[in-house]
Amino acid sequence: MADVKTSLQNALKIDGCTGASLVDYESGMSLGAAGNPGFDLELAAAGNADVVRAKKKIRDKLGLKDKIEDMLITLTSQYHLIRMVGTNMFLYVVLERSKSNLAMARKELEAIEKSLDVQRS
Repeated sequence: MADVKTSLQNALKIDGCTGASLVDYESGMSLGAAGNPGFDLELAAAGNADVVRAKKKIRDKLGLKDKIEDMLITLTSQYHLIRMVGTNMFLYVVLERSKSNLAMARKELEAIEKSLDVQRS
């Protein structure tokens, strides 16, 4: 099991990753951040907490019981990938599109999520 710091450092090893954060989506608070994507990572983390809350709210209104695994926001030059962790957190990574393989990034982020020990972190 990996702690938050180690997990974020592992996320930065994903091809094209410039920033990573573990976020409590209920409060929008970043529990840890690493890298430098060229913008305020904590502000982005808080904003993406709004995205997660909105998606969960719509899922519930639709009566869907499926668990949200991940979400993708595609920008011209970046991918913003959100991977749900436990019941109230998510890993948020910023990937340069020109340097990343989205399918591989999703698999690597899934492995990081599975190894993350949020109890000790």
